[in-house]
Amino acid sequence: MADLNRARLTVLSGPSGVGKGTVVAEVRRRHPEVWVSVSVTTRAPRPGEVDGEHYWFVDRESFDHLLDNDGLLEWAEYAGNRYGTPRGPVEEQLRAGLPALLEIELQGARQVRERAPEAQLVFLAPPSWAALVSRLAGRGTEHPEVQERRLALAQAELDASGEFDVVVVNDDVARAADELVGLLTAPPPAGP
Repeated sequence: MADLNRARLTVLSGPSGVGKGTVVAEVRRRHPEVWVSVSVTTRAPRPGEVDGEHYWFVDRESFDHLLDNDGLLEWAEYAGNRYGTPRGPVEEQLRAGLPALLEIELQGARQVRERAPEAQLVFLAPPSWAALVSRLAGRGTEHPEVQERRLALAQAELDASGEFDVVVVNDDVARAADELVGLLTAPPPAGP
């Protein structure tokens, strides 16, 4: 039987543009055994996205059903679409004694902290503010006013890093991925 004390819920969050998706993709590439939760969303699939792999795509009625039946660990609404973490698969993973990784935004990380205080919250930080500005501006697809709003939001998200248990600096994707895997597999700290 699996050692349930090794089961650990780890949440990865950080500002927009810091590379959360890139680090998680590298974790999956280097350590395919790491389980990453798939979020549910009401938005339509983009070209190339696969249901159950990138997201679980549902209608608003199905999302409401999950909300009404405590089926989500966390959820948020962005640009008129809802996103959330289904509770069942995460709990199944933890019951099996295995670590679970969530890649979510700050608002969701705060909800998980309230609902699962034993969860390990990991903040992915840029190597510098200039590096983050360069990444956000480097997309070059947005109006300057939109970029300014994104930078203001990124600054507010960076300011929240103190709410997290661990800060991992994304100065090298492979190193950050290995550090995250180390955190996932480390035993939880002993209680008081």
